[in-house]
Amino acid sequence: MSKTFTAIQAGVLAFLSPLSFAYSPFVVKDIRVEGIQRTEAGTVFNYLPIRIGDSVSETTVSQAVKALYATGFYKDVRIEVDKDVLVVIVDERPAISQIAFSGNSEFDAKDLLKGLKEVGIAESRTFDRSQLEKAEQEIKRLYLTKSYYGAVVKTTVSPLERNRVAINFEISEGEVARIKNIRIIGAKAFKESRLLDLMSLEESGGIFSWFRNAKYSKQQLLADIEELRSWYLDRGYLNFAVESTQVSITPDKRDVHVSIAIKEGDVYHIGTVKLAGDLILPEAELRRLVTLKSGEVYSRSKVGEVTRAISDRLGNDGYAFANVNAVPEVDETAKTVSLTLFVDPARRAYVNRINVSGNTRSRDEVVRREMLQMENAWFDREKVDKSKVRVDRTGFFEDVTIDTVPVTGQADQVDLNVNVKERATGSLSVGVGYSATDKVALMGSISQNNLFGSGNSLSFSANTGSVNRALQLSYENPYWTEDGVSRAFDAYQRKVDTTSTSVAGYKSDSLGTGVRFGVPIGLDDRVFFGLSVDHTKVTTYDDSPVQYKDFTSRFGSENTTLLTTIGWSSDKRDSYLYPTKGTYQRVNTEVAVPPGGMQYAKLGYQWQRYFALDRTKTLMLNTDIGWATGYGGKPVPFYKNYYAGGIGSIRGFKDNSLGQQVVDSSGNETGDALGGTRRWIGSAEVFFPMPGAKDKDKSVRLSTFVDAGILWGLGQSFSFGDIRYSTGVGLNWMSPIGPLKFAIGIPLKKKPGDEIQRFQFTIGTTM
Repeated sequence: MSKTFTAIQAGVLAFLSPLSFAYSPFVVKDIRVEGIQRTEAGTVFNYLPIRIGDSVSETTVSQAVKALYATGFYKDVRIEVDKDVLVVIVDERPAISQIAFSGNSEFDAKDLLKGLKEVGIAESRTFDRSQLEKAEQEIKRLYLTKSYYGAVVKTTVSPLERNRVAINFEISEGEVARIKNIRIIGAKAFKESRLLDLMSLEESGGIFSWFRNAKYSKQQLLADIEELRSWYLDRGYLNFAVESTQVSITPDKRDVHVSIAIKEGDVYHIGTVKLAGDLILPEAELRRLVTLKSGEVYSRSKVGEVTRAISDRLGNDGYAFANVNAVPEVDETAKTVSLTLFVDPARRAYVNRINVSGNTRSRDEVVRREMLQMENAWFDREKVDKSKVRVDRTGFFEDVTIDTVPVTGQADQVDLNVNVKERATGSLSVGVGYSATDKVALMGSISQNNLFGSGNSLSFSANTGSVNRALQLSYENPYWTEDGVSRAFDAYQRKVDTTSTSVAGYKSDSLGTGVRFGVPIGLDDRVFFGLSVDHTKVTTYDDSPVQYKDFTSRFGSENTTLLTTIGWSSDKRDSYLYPTKGTYQRVNTEVAVPPGGMQYAKLGYQWQRYFALDRTKTLMLNTDIGWATGYGGKPVPFYKNYYAGGIGSIRGFKDNSLGQQVVDSSGNETGDALGGTRRWIGSAEVFFPMPGAKDKDKSVRLSTFVDAGILWGLGQSFSFGDIRYSTGVGLNWMSPIGPLKFAIGIPLKKKPGDEIQRFQFTIGTTM
């Protein structure tokens, strides 16, 4: 007796009584597999639910057919019974040997392969032609995310030996569909252009067309709608609503039109503001945190700020889980919103343990010594937040988070989990810098800011500019003592040759070493002390100014000077690299004292203040004052003079070109600057993101500025009429090769003989 069971018959048998095909069961004496080409017989045996010696019936055989077919490895499965031998005949599906793409430039092959794998298409997998359509749709979906709405995908399947296939996806990407226009319908209280500025999506066209974020994205549109909603709710429009959103694309799939219909509603004002709940602190103290005033325009963000301020204040007293809810009561007739602030302090807790994780290289103490919150002390929200800032300021970590976790079984205890993500703190670099002063400068440095995970830093750098050449070695221990006193050692060699600059010609060669200390006197304030020895040799030329020649003839061309430095700094900025608010101040004094050859004093003061104008714009005010004088019958060495002009002082004027100039024997100015012992520089600058980048990428920022400054020397008097002014635009880029600064400056006030340099830039950092 011989019977054949196919996959179709197996499916039919599943719905029919076994009695319909009943025959006497038999015992399998052997199993034979036929039809395999690339898979092994063992694969069939592995999935076949029948073994030699089993007693089988037609029902058992039909179940075996279904089991093999379900693997997906075979297009067809037949089982024949030849006497007592079970013969399994399979028709294998081909395997995917390779997947190739052509015409793709927006996506790498690895990105496309990752997308195809999610729909079941991958090399070495079984090929199923029915999945090709899904694969094509997946590729099109990926291109839709990048606004390629006209992308076309064609698939070619080529058979290979050993029952394998090669699949090639030919992609015609087409053109990127860009937003032609965005319309906000129903806006009455605010200009449409003002509302469009709030959105990340932008219209194409204009001078910065290719820098604009003009690619349509549904997710980004939803985010922009929420931005509009927040804008209106922060200005009292409590019933603001988006009635409809329409997105259409032109037949050529190149232009997208977006239309947003809104309903503004009426403006609501604050009614009464009450405090309720468990007021564990004096109500008068909490009232001082409530900045909401009756009669002012309702603002959702301001309400949030008040609830957070009260929660944080309670957190400072140990109430780690304090919660404040603002319950509104709306009066539609009077158009007012009365608020009841319900205070729930929850339980008071103290910190059980501080756990540090993620620091694979840095020692725990590098993080712990920055913590102001102590173990076994009451939880203090302000100290926790300040601790996070201090850990972040070390510069050793890309990201720092502090989580407050309740201790299981202890209602009055919490653990602080400090999670850090380490960044590379060592660097070895060789590069090229350029500035209008130094021209091309070869630079090299090797540094480790977190030496052996200790938090100590060691660095060596070299610079070979045409004007400034320097070698410098530094080592610093920021926690020389447990209470945060730092100690650093420096050694340097500097060479300056001004013959190719606007400065009067001379050459100097300095060699020095020193030690400096920093002592914290507050959370954001430090004082500095230093002592160093400097040996400088000066060379003058035949055309050097008479002042330089007189100095070397009176005091010699070589001098060894003992220098003491005292300083103070205060840094209350919210970020070191990209500040948006806060103040930075620094005072530094340098005094040359006996028994050194020179006797002079220099005092410098810098003040910066940052103001966040809105979500993307920052105003920076800066002033820099320098003052120097000699004593003991000795002047300030001319090579210690201040200079002005160029990036870093007054843009639009040539580097170091301002101030008193050399006068030749005929009484004419030569154009070479002598520098001065008094200097004032001031500037106001507004930073904003590159068009299209918004506030997401802060590494590239544009700015508009106004600079002012004056330089004068001993024996000269300050005159407002001598102040130079300039304005212009700048670009700052924190690039992979280092900081790049570009400026186009236009002098607003200049004097005869001033050297103008409208375009200025520096690449890299010169010492």
